[in-house]
Amino acid sequence: MRRAVCPGSFDPITNGHLDIIARASRLYDEVYVAVMINQSKKGLFEIEERIDLIRTVTAEYGNVRVEAFHGLLVDFCKQRDIPAIVKGLRAVSDFDYELQMAQMNNGLSGVETLFVPTNPTYSFLSSSLVKEVAAWGGDVSHLVPAEVLTALTERLGKD
Repeated sequence: MRRAVCPGSFDPITNGHLDIIARASRLYDEVYVAVMINQSKKGLFEIEERIDLIRTVTAEYGNVRVEAFHGLLVDFCKQRDIPAIVKGLRAVSDFDYELQMAQMNNGLSGVETLFVPTNPTYSFLSSSLVKEVAAWGGDVSHLVPAEVLTALTERLGKD
């Protein structure tokens, strides 16, 4: 069975994230979405809320599993026999950072990283930007799945 992981904080998941996950799900038999826990950051959504949202918006794929993880991504991969990490790249600046991470992960465990160019529609998109625009009452309906929009609206108290 061919397995891969798409890691991130997903606070919240965006259409850009979903595009990468969907594309990975067509290439691999099983795709894990690893919701990485960063104790030093307080997210807008709790980890379990993020997991529930991701499970809801990826349910149609049938081969996507969603789990939280704290620690090194390579340990997550080793524990689940996952040989590949799939990462979306928006810009050259993403590549600089992600290349270093890919080389470190490979050096630590032999896990390979595959870079997938982001759909140009989402090349500017980040969870941080979505939260900021939504907090100021901007329309993010075209940037996130409907379920995420509902959760954002409720969390931020916007109509």
